[in-house]
Amino acid sequence: MPGPMGGPRRKAGQEVKAKDFKGTTSKLIKEYLSKYKFLLLIVFIFAVGSALFTIVGPNILGNATTEIFNGLVSKLSGGEGINFGKIGQILLTLLGLYILSAVFSFIQGFTMTNVAQKITFKIRNDIVKKINRLPMRYFDKKTHGEVLSVITNDIDTLSMNLDQSITEIIRTVCLVIGIIVMMLSISWQMTLISFIIIPIAGIMVKNIVAKSQKYFQRQQNYLAEVNGQVEEIYGGLNIVKVFNAENKTKNEFEKANDKLYHAGWKAQFLSGLMYPLMNFISNIGYVGVAVVGGYLAIRGTITVGNIQSFIQYNKQFTNQVGSIAQISGTLQAMAAAAERVFEFLEEPEEQETAKGNIDVEKLSGNVEFKNVHFGYDEDRTIINDFNAKIKDGQKIAIVGPTGAGKTTMVKLLMRFYDVNSGEIKIDGHNIKDFNRGELRKMFGMVLQDTWLFGGTVKDNIKYGNENATDDEVIRAAQAAHVHHFIKTLPKGYNSVLNEESSNVSAGQKQLLTIARVILADPKILILDEATSSIDTRTEIEIQKAMDNLMEGRTSFIIAHRLSTIKNADLILVMDHGDIVEQGTHDELLAKEGFYFDLYNSQFEEVEE
Repeated sequence: MPGPMGGPRRKAGQEVKAKDFKGTTSKLIKEYLSKYKFLLLIVFIFAVGSALFTIVGPNILGNATTEIFNGLVSKLSGGEGINFGKIGQILLTLLGLYILSAVFSFIQGFTMTNVAQKITFKIRNDIVKKINRLPMRYFDKKTHGEVLSVITNDIDTLSMNLDQSITEIIRTVCLVIGIIVMMLSISWQMTLISFIIIPIAGIMVKNIVAKSQKYFQRQQNYLAEVNGQVEEIYGGLNIVKVFNAENKTKNEFEKANDKLYHAGWKAQFLSGLMYPLMNFISNIGYVGVAVVGGYLAIRGTITVGNIQSFIQYNKQFTNQVGSIAQISGTLQAMAAAAERVFEFLEEPEEQETAKGNIDVEKLSGNVEFKNVHFGYDEDRTIINDFNAKIKDGQKIAIVGPTGAGKTTMVKLLMRFYDVNSGEIKIDGHNIKDFNRGELRKMFGMVLQDTWLFGGTVKDNIKYGNENATDDEVIRAAQAAHVHHFIKTLPKGYNSVLNEESSNVSAGQKQLLTIARVILADPKILILDEATSSIDTRTEIEIQKAMDNLMEGRTSFIIAHRLSTIKNADLILVMDHGDIVEQGTHDELLAKEGFYFDLYNSQFEEVEE
């Protein structure tokens, strides 16, 4: 399905390029983990310490077992029997080691959590900064759900797995090495039997990971699709209900959810399959160890306690092999999330072409479009050789049928997009020579689709001028004919609008956005169907306020209702990206051309 502006949109769940696990991991280490070398060193030291204390435990417990066995044999032979004092001392030593191991584990866990949260904090900040630098073209090709999925799901997955993986990797490596050393010190024959399971386990893990990886990737992509649908459906729930589209949206969601279910089920099933298979193989290993151990004990090569210690080591060794398999799956999920985050952070940004500082305060608001060509796709031009000169203080109306390019011209003027060729100038300066932020300070905008955020009425009006006083806010509201409505609210200007601003009507929201623009006091106004959501009686009052606001300012008025732009100084009539006519209302009617037909067709519709 094409994006809103005609650009291609990649479907969530569509196959993407194979993951670069090594490259993504290297980038994560270089750009984020390397900044916390000291904390990671602490994690390493305490993880090693915790592992070492754990490794020594079975050997000491084996000594206690040997002491009990020897005591029983001695008792049967008429000797002193079991030395409970020595056994108690051994067990107290073992308890102390396990307590130290727990303390070390707690310290390394606390430190690693701190590192993971700091990295997550930085990545979230990087993403927010990145969003503000991305061109509008990017958001035309992505659903809101896809973007939100990166900020929420992928970062949470990265944070959780990062916290778990690093400490588990260090601890597991230390345990494996230490356990192998201890096993060899007891019996190389039993160790050899234990090692037989490694290649078998390795082959199984490799095959399972290879199969599960593609499903983990699909799971992340389908999750983005589901999030996008939820955001879209509940954002326009009233429209869904008006058109009785509940079943349609339910069916679409079920399809997307079904894809997520199957991808998630396969990913988790294959990942979870490792443990029972490893458990089966380890049980076979235990049988072999018990047989060989018993034979060696009979020959006097090892003690009974050694067998008990070795079985414990063997069990720990098998568990660590299983842990390696689980860590592998965790790392894959982390890499999948990290790759999506890095892809987002590496998206091409808006190119800043400013050559020098231009003081916008000294500019008047003369605007010139010179041979402007533009298309959202390079091979599909929708603005063709657009030319117009607007003097400061003029009211310019842009009219034409849907798809003529009216709103596109305004987006080009504010540099939401750059022209393919030609120039747009303000007071003789090419807008590409402005810093985007400085350029947009000159503009005030009232759109057909209103936007208010969750907060007080006063904060919403002050959004365009945060330094405004309360008196200035009130004057702006009065000019927008919304002061009386605000005073009827329970807390007046301190009344809180909810997240969707559903506690005020569409017309009232539009009035508040107009008050916001009035307070910002811009040099150039852009009104895109600014009164479309307001009833006729209110529209007349607003039109008067807007006439006062537009006095002395360059104003661009995009209107479908031609009755609202009769007093414009210049009307640009657009069709298929070209200016087909221009002049005043009376001049254009006198020509009896495209505007004449457009104007009369609207009144014919009204009469009918």
